[in-house]
Amino acid sequence: MAAGRGRDEAGTAARILDVAERLVQVRGFNGFSYADIAAELQITKAALHYHFASKAGLGEALIARYADRFMAALASPGTADGTASAKLDAYAGLYLQVLRNRKMCLCGMLAAEYQTLPQPMQDAVIRFFDQNESWLDSVLEQGRADGSLHFAGSARDTARMIVGGLEGAMLIARPYGDIARFQAAAANLLAGLTPGAGQPALSSPDPATAQPA
Repeated sequence: MAAGRGRDEAGTAARILDVAERLVQVRGFNGFSYADIAAELQITKAALHYHFASKAGLGEALIARYADRFMAALASPGTADGTASAKLDAYAGLYLQVLRNRKMCLCGMLAAEYQTLPQPMQDAVIRFFDQNESWLDSVLEQGRADGSLHFAGSARDTARMIVGGLEGAMLIARPYGDIARFQAAAANLLAGLTPGAGQPALSSPDPATAQPA
């Protein structure tokens, strides 16, 4: 009985996170309330508070889960074992996958609301972007070492350019409802790191191995 109850509670918590994540990616963190989640799941607000005592706690859990999935996708064999250029293409593909689902990067949305977020959430958003920059830094150094990537300045600065470029491209593509706009911007951004290689064919990752959205 206790094991069954534990599974039910874990399932409810996961469903709460799923709904809250989608609402953040569509409306922003300040654009929904516990009442919205309760209505969609047909549960009481008391049940929500049982699993997540505060909206701030729910927000921290959302970021942690999203960051774990994002980094797990980057560590998957199909990505981790590739060339530097293939890794960059896979990275951009994660953003494309989110946009194809008519959503925005969770932490990109939260960054737009950064000043209104509780301090623990602010810290978690920064950690997410720091993790992304560190991963890109290592990929860029790999490409520089084997001669497949060319860029001026430090790998860290270039990593920041990539993150900012992809987040910005998502933001601008959204009001147009134009995924091709994002694809063109992302492909041109990455092509600038591989002179002479032509424009990469940007595609979203295999959903069987990567589900960051």
